[in-house]
Amino acid sequence: MSLIRHTADALGLIAADMAEMDQVIAQRLHTGVPLVGDVSRYIITAGGKRLRPALLLLMAGALNCQSTTRHTLAAVVEFIHTATLLHDDVVDASALRRGRPTANVSFGIPASVLVGDFLYSRAFQMMVECGSMRIMAVLAETTNIIAEGEVQQLMNTNDASLTQKDYVQVIQSKTAKLFEASARLPAILMSVSAEIEETCAVYGQTLGTAFQIIDDVLDYEGDPSQLGKNLGDDLREGKNTLPLIIAMQRCEPAQSAVIRKAIEEGDDSEMEQIVTWVRESGAMQATRDAAAAQAQRALQALDILPDNEHKQALRVLAEQLTQRTH
Repeated sequence: MSLIRHTADALGLIAADMAEMDQVIAQRLHTGVPLVGDVSRYIITAGGKRLRPALLLLMAGALNCQSTTRHTLAAVVEFIHTATLLHDDVVDASALRRGRPTANVSFGIPASVLVGDFLYSRAFQMMVECGSMRIMAVLAETTNIIAEGEVQQLMNTNDASLTQKDYVQVIQSKTAKLFEASARLPAILMSVSAEIEETCAVYGQTLGTAFQIIDDVLDYEGDPSQLGKNLGDDLREGKNTLPLIIAMQRCEPAQSAVIRKAIEEGDDSEMEQIVTWVRESGAMQATRDAAAAQAQRALQALDILPDNEHKQALRVLAEQLTQRTH
């Protein structure tokens, strides 16, 4: 068994599988309406991390799943994720993603919304072809919960009273649910025991939660050139994330009042001062600690799985996730 030390090693283990998935994606984006393919390819090939399909394929390897259906399902979760990105950027009026103009800027809002709809419907066509009612049920529930999370996040916009519990609930719906499904699907394909299936799902859910928490940290201390987006975008969009929630609990009342006003008005004029207060309050480290606790739960979930290279890769993924800088 080769030594997997870094995330790059882990992803290298499934390079051939990812290439197979890319072939499925290319085939399923073929349509008589050129704009559909243009917008889809624009965002899918934009250099994203592709963690969700990678997670599915790594878990498939850990469970020794050889079914070619795994490549179709990897494409399905990538399509669902891409659809959410298209719709997210429209809702948030985002101008930049992964270092280049968003699809809504490049192609317009109507095209972004409608191509997002196409990707959802194409994903469901592909699910049907997999021939498993259980897989369809899991992915249908997942898509529904993601949509609920999106609506809840919209309702939470400019809400400075959001609690840590409220925050976690949203990210577990909006982000972690697709991670959870990605880790669960190979277990369903392999008809493993309910205990192992649930363990795979727990790994995915906690990994996804940790991933989003770190994403929210990087909005205040990342490198814009690496992140591919502008620092402070969350605050500009009125999003109250964990670094701010913790900072408002720890800062002086006057400082908390400034942060609260910035969230409620989506005002980034005090951004530099707010970032200083957030860091000085220890909120950044506390947020990273919260992500690390979720990553630790993911690592513990792996204990029940058989030892092999792919399990080792999943372990490295969880260990290094909280250390990422973009």
